[in-house]
Amino acid sequence: MQTVKSASELGALHTRLNAARDPKRPLVTVCGGTGCQASGCMKVAEAVRDTLGGDPKLAGKIDFRVTGCHGFCERGPLVVVHPQGIFYQQVRPEDVDEIVRLSVVQGKPVERLLYRDEVSGKTFTRENEVPFYKNQQRLIFGMNGQIDPRSIDDYIAIGGYQALAKVLTQMKPEQVIDQIKKSGLRGRGGGGFPTGIKWETCRRAEGIRKFVICNADEGDPGAFMDRSLIEGNPHSVLEGMIIGAFAIGAREGWVYIRKEYPLACDVLRNAMAQAREYGFLGKGILGTAFDFDVRIRRGAGAFVCGESTALMASLEGRVGEPRAKYVHTVEKGLWNFPSNLNNVETWANVPLIINKGVEWYARIGTGDVTGDAWGGSKGTKIFSLVGKIRNTGLVEVPMGISLRQIIYDIGGGVPDGKRFKAVQTGGAVGGLHT
Repeated sequence: MQTVKSASELGALHTRLNAARDPKRPLVTVCGGTGCQASGCMKVAEAVRDTLGGDPKLAGKIDFRVTGCHGFCERGPLVVVHPQGIFYQQVRPEDVDEIVRLSVVQGKPVERLLYRDEVSGKTFTRENEVPFYKNQQRLIFGMNGQIDPRSIDDYIAIGGYQALAKVLTQMKPEQVIDQIKKSGLRGRGGGGFPTGIKWETCRRAEGIRKFVICNADEGDPGAFMDRSLIEGNPHSVLEGMIIGAFAIGAREGWVYIRKEYPLACDVLRNAMAQAREYGFLGKGILGTAFDFDVRIRRGAGAFVCGESTALMASLEGRVGEPRAKYVHTVEKGLWNFPSNLNNVETWANVPLIINKGVEWYARIGTGDVTGDAWGGSKGTKIFSLVGKIRNTGLVEVPMGISLRQIIYDIGGGVPDGKRFKAVQTGGAVGGLHT
């Protein structure tokens, strides 16, 4: 790798890398998220490598990629054959030869491995036709299936770090904050506070040092949205943090992540090292005067450290105890300096907003498209859909969607002919809806 010293160099690199990803070229992807790893996906991936590499007619002609989580975790290991988008579930190593022979070479599906809807009895061939995926709007999470999370080149090829280049070369910090305010993005960690207002307050706060912090201490039972985002697309989170740091005037950042997330930690460390090597972290980012870097701190399994002030106390090496809420962390946070904390999913939304535009983003979700930071809830939200339901996993849907749509259109409803009783939202401190 060579340091990328300007926006034009990044543009040239993107063009070259994107040109190498021929959309018509055969590609086999295997989901490598934690859920699929628990089901044996790495043995499937090894079988794919061996099969493709062991056939002289296929060697070098078929692309292969282990990606992040695809979301349909209970059906893993998942394999998708492109460009047709043929979707296979619960694949075993012994199935690989047939998949390659029929699907990769001949473009025909292996019927027994396709998804069959339990309600309608219909079999679906392509991933985007499966009701679980078809009824979602995967703006953030959908990129997981496109890239190898350990390859920064994959992220750059699909437009990664272009938002950062735009911000550093074409925008002032106040303009960035204004865009985030007008987008209507709210914090995805549970509080739902307008992100742009938080950034603006932190920028205005007085302090010789400022911090941006990513809260990846995901402690709610059954929740694994943040973990899967970091595992599958770590650079989207890093890019969002770098943009946020530029906006508020920070030079230092932290990712506070659950100790129980070893794969996410490993993937994130790799991503940070690659970002430093390319020059997206460190001094003089993209040839500008902006300096910024990030460090990781692993939590110790304390649920309370998901709360912002307890998290910052833990970062300081103290017992993770919450403090009085009238002391705002954007003014007096980590080591009593102004600190801006957002969760993983919030940071991952930032590059999308900069790239796609405020008007586009504000059309998704609830409320009028007014450019008001307090006007409704914009964008999509990733939910962990688990329990006594046919299709479990991670789903990304527009803000404002009904629970009925999630449970029945995406989740397939309650199995075994049983009636719906209640759904819990909001984790351990949430409520029951009947």
